[in-house]
Amino acid sequence: MQIDWTAFTPFAATAGGLLIGLAAAMFVLLNGRIAGISGVLGGLLRPRRGDLGWRAAFVGGLVLAPLAYGLFAPLPVPRIDAGPDLLVAAGLLVGLGTRYGSGCTSGHGVCGLSRLSARSLVATLLFMGAGFATVFVIRHLLAA
Repeated sequence: MQIDWTAFTPFAATAGGLLIGLAAAMFVLLNGRIAGISGVLGGLLRPRRGDLGWRAAFVGGLVLAPLAYGLFAPLPVPRIDAGPDLLVAAGLLVGLGTRYGSGCTSGHGVCGLSRLSARSLVATLLFMGAGFATVFVIRHLLAA
């Protein structure tokens, strides 16, 4: 294995993690809500009275933040090594897993673990393990 030192950014990654943790902590302390993206977005699809505004603002912030960042620095160019069919299938599988797992990576991995939730620990271990196994199979067992 070789490390791509040009893509190795421990300080930026640490700062990003700290900002995500701080935002999640502030969200639960100030609003009493968990900042799990699938739950916030799912609530927009079936809105309850008084819920629509904060949910729309939350999702709007997720969309607008990279655009605001782009005003000050160049945005990274995404590299996607998959066709549209595979991307749609992957999106559907992630959505299905999120539904069955009662939350997504942000809900379980960031918010659930910080609340010492045993269910979130199991969920996080499972989705991380599945990700590791998938990468191993694709890169080492299926690689030509």
